[in-house]
Amino acid sequence: MDYNTDSAPYLSLFAAVSYGVSSMAMVFINKAVLMQYSNSMTLLTFQQLMTTLLIRFGRVTGYTKARGFNIETAKKLLLVSLFYNANVAFALASLKGVNIPMYIAIKRLTPLAVLIAGFFYGKGKPTTQVTLSVLLTAAGVVIAALGDFSFDLFGYSMAFTSVFFQTMYLVLVEKSGAEDGLSSVEIMFYNSILSLPFLLFLIIATGEFPNSMAMLFAKSTSISFLVLLLLSLVMGIVLNYTMFLCTIVNSALTTTIVGVLKGVGSTTLGFVLLGGVQVRALNVTGLVINTAGGVWYSLAKYQQKRNKLPKLMTDVETHRK
Repeated sequence: MDYNTDSAPYLSLFAAVSYGVSSMAMVFINKAVLMQYSNSMTLLTFQQLMTTLLIRFGRVTGYTKARGFNIETAKKLLLVSLFYNANVAFALASLKGVNIPMYIAIKRLTPLAVLIAGFFYGKGKPTTQVTLSVLLTAAGVVIAALGDFSFDLFGYSMAFTSVFFQTMYLVLVEKSGAEDGLSSVEIMFYNSILSLPFLLFLIIATGEFPNSMAMLFAKSTSISFLVLLLLSLVMGIVLNYTMFLCTIVNSALTTTIVGVLKGVGSTTLGFVLLGGVQVRALNVTGLVINTAGGVWYSLAKYQQKRNKLPKLMTDVETHRK
């Protein structure tokens, strides 16, 4: 995907900010929907179906220049789709049992997982500050969990599994975008199409269908629920697009850093919105430590990137001479 050099910095900033805002909004919207409609797999299926139909509509009407479906490309992106849907499915399942501050805290472990994955596929050893910051983040999760009186083993397990799949997903999206030259809309289109058979199998195998449809029809008389459901479907598309865009325009690491930073706001709001959280000293201490580790990590990565720029410019000048 090619970008104009002059507009690249602004596009990078837009991609990062839009992903952060949509990601924070999506957590609360999904939580609100799941408090009334517990069928998370069916909800995800609706989100992916809506994405497929809207992108198809955009191609037909000329609003997007995304290329059509190609079997060879689909084969390359099959794992991306599987990891993405596993990530979201486990995340939605965890929200049914984990409060938002703890959910955000656990998801902040993604940078640690991304760094570990990067080490195994040859991205090198992280700096001391990066290592210490992710360890502090992990320590914060442990402390916060010990003080979480609403501890739900199933919810925690789902959240940790989601972290694993999100890590694999982010790395694969970055790789596929760089190697195949696909736009964010095209990756989203393939992801939504490839996910549908997988999701349909899951909602039938887990027994959600047809009970989920019966519950949906029963809830259809509630205007507030329908508004929340529509918001969830729309924001699902927005979140998918901005996540792919941020990963392609910037990197998988930038996407995780933005996720950490938006988590600060989400954690704060999570204490008061949607039922709030019972405040316990140990739990709050752990969340503060977790947040501090996330901010430290972001600053360490920013400094690391800045330090690389002068070296890069020096190498270019030396090459020219």
